Amino acid sequence: MTSAPATPTDEKALDRTRPAREYTYSDQDRRAVDTLRVLAADAVEKVGNGHPGTAISLAPVAWQLFQNVMHLDPTDPQWAGRDRFILSAGHTSLTQYLQLFAAGAGLELEDLESLRTWGSKTPGHPEHGHTDGVEITTGPLGQGLASAVGFAYAQRRLRGLLDPEAAPGTSPWDHHVFVIASDGDMQEGVTSEASSLAGHQQLGNLVVIYDDNEISIEDDTKVAFSEDVSARYEAYGWHVQRVDWTASGDYMEDTEQLYRALESAKAETGRPSLISLRTIIGWPSPTKQDTGGIHGSKLGSEELRGLKEILGFDPEASFQIEDEVLAHARSIAGRSAEYRAQWEQAYQQWRTDRPEAADLYDRLKDRRLPDGFAQAFPRFEADFGPEATGLATRAASGKVLSALAPVMPELWGGSADLAGSNNTTMDGESSFIPAEAQTDTWSGGPYGRTLHFGIREHAAGAIVNGISLGSLLRAYSGTFLIFSDYQRPAIRIGALMSTPAIYVWTHDSIGLGEDGPTHQPVEQLASLRAIPGLDVVRPADANEVSWAWRTILENTTHPAGIVLSRQNLPVFPRDEQGFASAEGTARGAYVLLDATDARGSVVEPRAILIGTGSEVQLAVEARDALQAEGVPTRVVSAPCLEWFDAQDEDYRRSVLGDLTSLDGPVRVSVEAGVSQGWMKYTGFRGAQVSLEHFGASADYQTLYREFGITADAVAQAVRDLTASAF
Repeated sequence: MTSAPATPTDEKALDRTRPAREYTYSDQDRRAVDTLRVLAADAVEKVGNGHPGTAISLAPVAWQLFQNVMHLDPTDPQWAGRDRFILSAGHTSLTQYLQLFAAGAGLELEDLESLRTWGSKTPGHPEHGHTDGVEITTGPLGQGLASAVGFAYAQRRLRGLLDPEAAPGTSPWDHHVFVIASDGDMQEGVTSEASSLAGHQQLGNLVVIYDDNEISIEDDTKVAFSEDVSARYEAYGWHVQRVDWTASGDYMEDTEQLYRALESAKAETGRPSLISLRTIIGWPSPTKQDTGGIHGSKLGSEELRGLKEILGFDPEASFQIEDEVLAHARSIAGRSAEYRAQWEQAYQQWRTDRPEAADLYDRLKDRRLPDGFAQAFPRFEADFGPEATGLATRAASGKVLSALAPVMPELWGGSADLAGSNNTTMDGESSFIPAEAQTDTWSGGPYGRTLHFGIREHAAGAIVNGISLGSLLRAYSGTFLIFSDYQRPAIRIGALMSTPAIYVWTHDSIGLGEDGPTHQPVEQLASLRAIPGLDVVRPADANEVSWAWRTILENTTHPAGIVLSRQNLPVFPRDEQGFASAEGTARGAYVLLDATDARGSVVEPRAILIGTGSEVQLAVEARDALQAEGVPTRVVSAPCLEWFDAQDEDYRRSVLGDLTSLDGPVRVSVEAGVSQGWMKYTGFRGAQVSLEHFGASADYQTLYREFGITADAVAQAVRDLTASAF
């Protein structure tokens, strides 16, 4: 539900470089904050587990953000003009839940009482799509901050598409991304990767509060962490401020000093901002503050009693909040409505001034594909037979992206320093970089389209997740398939969130050749297919690549990885010589070549060969041999097993037959990777031609031959399975 617009109290242009309102921290504010501290302790105590300490000590920090600094509408968590809040320290989920409750943003007291229990709106870590107001799932440390960089990327790119000429902070498409990060976040490598990029990109819309409480599960962080984080971020090119609530010797929560730091951070438009905030975890808990004991465990009855007595609450009562305190907290709705009315006025003026941009925004908001989308995908001419040169599927992918560039402005992306190898650069598109970062090879500016992640595969995955969540854009990142291992945590959490991120993985097998086993993926396909909610798409030829991209982009409910070859592959003669249309790609697996008798009529197969990617051509060659021997043989191309599994049973049976039957055709799968998972598709009378060990350094033809991934091996597997019939 959207709140009714209020009459603007200020006719001036928007100024997103200022906090939402002037600093205030009244006695009512303090009472509200102390109430939230006690509620945090009560919630963990009731369920018996959780992370109360940081939620207690960060209550005044989050209060300033939600009540005074950020622009939000508690009645509409999807309002386009909101600032984004990311709790990278997801273990302290109560820090966010408490503010959503206080603001009346979809959580009530009973939700806090049901923390971390089945069916509640308050799971152990914040979950996107589960709790209103949660922008991103966090918990695996570092992922939130790294993806926040993607949120900041997305805001800048979207502004460039919709309102590029507006002064900083004055456009309805300006907003800030606020992050609360912990010591644990700062120790994770992905944070370093992404923060380095944020500084390089001069993301003035990104503000991080680093809760420097020097405590983790193993207690004092100095056992493993002694670097100067502020100096590190200064070296990254960030605007860095230090707020130390322990500086006076006595702990003092100087919320005005924090507010002024946030005010300065919002005013800084040319650099991301880090506020290093020294706190004491669990303050003012009487004996457990500043210890690891309050980080991830309930306080216990005596400690909880002591906390309530210190703060002036009834130690015998639980989940208590005074009516006037809640009313005071929820007065944010009126302030938000005033600002939203001002924003709506600026938004309507923008629509009047930029009607074409408004039409683009409406299409993106409605998740409508552009006119001419289906027609934009290239159709590749057949290049098949003894004299064929073929086309690498990575090259075909590059041609598809370039064809989409003028049609689909919301699509953008790039590579982790492998643009020429991944073919991820759209022809003629500029780079997303500060003007002074241009080189002789790459030109562009802050609103460019080609992303350069550097050699930061993990950050690339997290940033693409953030872009996909933080805006209406579609983004992809590219690297070699082997390095999907480096970005796996980001891939997994992207799948968990059902974000439509796209991962381009090239050099998909031992087919990359001479680089050797360090770069040759063997177990990666099976490992990625094991991630629920991730589509792993390995097209067999250039036309399957076109259909794969089309199907991926038509989906907005979960991520996909497209897996592409380095080496050239034949382009099958579609709708000729018995080859089916590549349209079957969209169904995940389809009959590429059916079984025929001596007269060329289609008959029931005695053998079904299933291949993916570069190995489909081996299945085609093996079919020729088997057909010549009188064994009617079907070839199934299976570019995406997840899409195939989503088809109805009748279709699946029409492709592979009855997999539970002991009669019928034998089935052989062929893929240059481990066979794990393939028995599901080969059934009882099946075999797998696979690679169960690491590769070697040699040309790809030698490797396929020496490792037995050949058409002869596929045909022989069929002969062995059907020996009694010959």
